Amino acid sequence: MTVYARTGAAPLSFIGTLRNAVREVDAGVPLYGIRTVDKQVETSLVTERLLASLSTVFGALATLLAAIGLYGVVAFMVTRRTREIGIRMALGAGGRSVVWLIMREVLTLAGTGLAIGLAAAFGLTRLVEAQLFGIKATDIATMLLATSGIAAVTLLAGYVPARRATSIDPMRALRFE
Repeated sequence: MTVYARTGAAPLSFIGTLRNAVREVDAGVPLYGIRTVDKQVETSLVTERLLASLSTVFGALATLLAAIGLYGVVAFMVTRRTREIGIRMALGAGGRSVVWLIMREVLTLAGTGLAIGLAAAFGLTRLVEAQLFGIKATDIATMLLATSGIAAVTLLAGYVPARRATSIDPMRALRFE
């Protein structure tokens, strides 16, 4: 049998009074597993909190791996175009124009990926709508926060190799194979 009791006093100080009341009704009824409603709620949510924590860790890990992968792709692109970048710099291109040359490609890729990702997210959240507690399936704030985070990671992963490309010596780049 499960019994819930409400008290105006501190719940833990009420346990003795509860034991005495049960003992007066029937001394043979054992009392065990006494806990407050807060403790009961906390116990019932352990699995959900663990799942949320694991999802957060794996989401952060996926973001890190995506950033490393994107950095690798952009670094490869810069390396592949070293000769072109060297020629542009030898002909007088400034650091800003070289950075913009590379970042334009990164922004194009990021824009395409974000557009496809947002369309897929809006479509797929309908499937998991019952699992989302406290937010709508198409919560704009959540979508904007996720999009901003991905855009920031993309810009950082693209800017580092682009900035490094400006330090290429034009004569060395022309000899690069």
